[in-house]
Order: sequence, then C-alpha cells, then structure tokens
Amino acid sequence: MTAYFEYLRELVTRFFSDLGRFFAKAFGSPWADVPGNFEAYNSFLASHKDQFGFGGWLLFVVFLLLVIALIGGALFGLFILIRKYVRFVRKELDKDELRAQVERLNYELYQAITEKDKILNLKTTYMGVKPEDMKKEDKETLDEISSRFPKLVRVDNQYKGVDLTIPNKDGLSLEELCNAFRNFAASQFGLYYRIDTIRQMFAGIATSKLIILEGISGTGKTSLSYALGKFFAFDSAIIPVQPSWKDRSELLGYYNEFTKKFNESEFLKALYVTTYRKELDVIVLDEMNLARIEYYFAEFLSVMEMRDTSDWLIDLIPAVQEGDPQHLRDGKLLIPQNVIFFGTANNDDSTFTISDKVYDRAISLFFDDKGRPFEAERQDAISIPYQQLKTLFDEAINQYPISESMLDKFSQLDNFVIKKFKLAFGNRILKQLDSFIPVYISCGGKEVDGFDFIFTNKILKKFESLNIAFFKDELKELSGQLDKLYGKNTFPMAHRYIDDLIKNN
Repeated sequence: MTAYFEYLRELVTRFFSDLGRFFAKAFGSPWADVPGNFEAYNSFLASHKDQFGFGGWLLFVVFLLLVIALIGGALFGLFILIRKYVRFVRKELDKDELRAQVERLNYELYQAITEKDKILNLKTTYMGVKPEDMKKEDKETLDEISSRFPKLVRVDNQYKGVDLTIPNKDGLSLEELCNAFRNFAASQFGLYYRIDTIRQMFAGIATSKLIILEGISGTGKTSLSYALGKFFAFDSAIIPVQPSWKDRSELLGYYNEFTKKFNESEFLKALYVTTYRKELDVIVLDEMNLARIEYYFAEFLSVMEMRDTSDWLIDLIPAVQEGDPQHLRDGKLLIPQNVIFFGTANNDDSTFTISDKVYDRAISLFFDDKGRPFEAERQDAISIPYQQLKTLFDEAINQYPISESMLDKFSQLDNFVIKKFKLAFGNRILKQLDSFIPVYISCGGKEVDGFDFIFTNKILKKFESLNIAFFKDELKELSGQLDKLYGKNTFPMAHRYIDDLIKNN
C-alpha cells in the first residue's frame, strides 16, 4: 500500500507539473514536452506496481475510473454548452429572419398596392380618360383603393345619393310596439319570449346604450337581438368576440404604418353604417365575456357616460387626409344616438366574470329557460325612425313620473342595505330609474315590477361578491323588509334571487 501511495504522489506531482507547463506554453507550442513524459509515467508504474498488492491495484483502478469520468464529464459539459449556444444562435437567427420576412412582405404589399394605383392611373391616361370622365363605379373603386379606409369609403359610396328618410308611424304606442315585436319573433322565427322580458328590453334601450343578455346557453339571447334587427327592417350586425381581445384595436382595428392603411374591423364598419341610417340599429357583441369587457370596450363605456352626446367621439387616426371617410371628424367618429349595443354572455367556466363597472353602466336581462310557445298573430316587420322611438321614450318619462311614495320606499330600502351590507345604490342607478321605470310602465308594466327588476339586477347582483355564509340572517331580514315596504307577493324577482343566494351558499 505504501508503494502505491508513493507512486500516486509522484504521479500527481508530475501530472500537475506538466499541466502547468501546458498552460504556460498554451500560445506557443502546447504540450511540446509532454509526449516524452509518457514513458516516464510508464516507468513510475513499472517501478511501483510489483509492490501494489491487491488493495493498491484496486485503488489504482478506482483512481483511473475517476480520472476518466472527470475528463468525460468535462467533455460532456462542454458539449452541452456548445449545443445550447448553437441552439440559441439559431433561434435568434430564425427570429431575425422571420422579422425580416414580415417587414419584406409588408413592404411588398405596400409596393403592390402602389403599383396597382399607378397601373390604374396609366390605363386611364393611355385610354385618354380623365378622372371626371370615368364611370361612377370606376371612380368609386379608385376612391376606395386610394383611401386609408377602403371599407368605410365603400360605405360612403353605397349610401351616396340614397334617400334614407323614414316616415313616422301614426298612432304607435310603446305597449303596441312591445306586443308587435313579441308576435313578430314568435310568428316569424318561432322565438317565444315573456312579455315582461320585452318590456324590460325596451325600457333598457331607453336607459342605456348597452344591453347585456346573460344566462345559460340556448335560451335565445343572440336570437333576441337578431330578431330585433329584423323587426326594424335592418339586419343586426353580429360581431363574435374572441378570447384574445385585450384592447380597443381588437374591436376597432388599427393603422398599419407599412401599408399606410387602416385595418378596419367589421365592428367599425357596422358602427360607421349606423351614421347613415335613421332607424334603431343593433350591433351585437356575441359572447362578449369571452374576453374582459372592461379592456376592449373601455373607451365606449367611458365616452357614453358623457352628458353631451356631441362628445361621444372615438379616436381613429390623428391626422386628417384627403380621401378619408365623410363622417370622420378630425380623425374621430361620433357614436350616433340610433345605435344600441347588445352583448350576449354565457355563465360558464370558459368566460370572465362581468365587473360591477360594466353592470352599473348597462341594463342586464337574465335568461334561465326557454320561452313557452303561445299562439301569436302574424306580424310583419315595421320601419320607424329612431327619432320617433326616442320621442315615445321622452313622452313616457313625462307622462309616468316615479311616484313619491315609491321613491321614499326605495330610499328606505337603500338605507337598510347600507346598514346591513355596506352597499349603496349610487347616483347612476337612481338616474337610470328616472327613465327605466316610466318607459317600463308605458310598455304595459307595473311600477313596482320595474323597481323589482332594477333592485334585483343592479343591487342584488353586487351581493355575489360578499361572503354570503356570514349574511344569511341579514338576507332573511332583507326579504322581510321587502314585504314590509311593498307588501307580500311583490318583488318576486328579488325574493327568488335572495332564496337562491341563501340556498347556494
């Protein structure tokens, strides 16, 4: 054993001595003297191996394996580092190449559009045709191609010179309008809705520009907004919301710096069409809570809170240019008053929860079952201007003001909710009452049922954010307070909602 350790000492000393000389001469003649030392290594082994014994040879083999493993591990680590570096460089090169290809394609697209314009101009020149002598269709096509907003300019050309005047329909009341639409949906499409749902919808249209239709799938939410468009003789624009929508560019489109064109969305086109129309126009955001509404629809939620409707402007582009759409004002589009936004929302695990910010600004209708069939008279579509509908809303507000007794009871209910649940109605809800309740009455409903709807959909919905397990006694007190203020067998929607909250928690 002693001989082996002596051998090991001399071997390690000589090895590191040679290794030192290697690094010293790394930039000269590496390992110039080392090959001659291999014979010396062999001499060391020959002079000591006879005295190793079994233990010495065992340690010799173990040491040899460790050296081989160390060298192998170092080489393997070096190989891994080189491979990662190669992959990293290759990935970066692929990104740069892809970026370059995208830029080249955008530039080529821009060049192609420019060349197309030049060719069109050359053709008219060679044919001796001046722009003023071109056919109307050709000139409109040229305008669309050269404009930054081809889809919107196409709408301008489509409605140019068209008489869109709609005469008023004499003797029409809101109650008749509700019954007519209900019969229209049933007789024309086999869609059966409760009359109170139709009343709530029209009262909601008078109150807010955003109507949310929510509930379980297959209960006729999208069909209701589709049928409403057909009823007013102009198809609703149905815009499917995508889960990837995160900002306004997904909804409206964006300006492409490479092509120098505005990538117009179908939503923007539908909104621009309403600037020409005179009737009530419906734009549907189908499955609107697949993405966060307060992200992509935020600008509309804020703008439509302004009192002065002339300030309902949506920024599209900063600078004005010749050939832009006619109804753009300094690069901004005014949201017309005759448009109403419907949003359908399914309540399942694939969707986002609708925030209080959205609920406060909208009127929400809940669908929990399919309508029951009934006998309906055949009803055809009607055509009335939005202004007549607005006049009917205004007349209802003047004719059916909220009674002082109901406002006093609602104030007491407000105080009770503040005391027990630390929640307040808010000025926005009180303002919505001033238009919703009178129009709901004018549609054939009862004042107390209108209050029931507002209280359930505006106040009780907020309770879902509370820990109901700690408020069960207070909820039972609230149910008793409703009976005390409004009498038994009133506020059926609120009582059902409270019972469900207690039962499910």
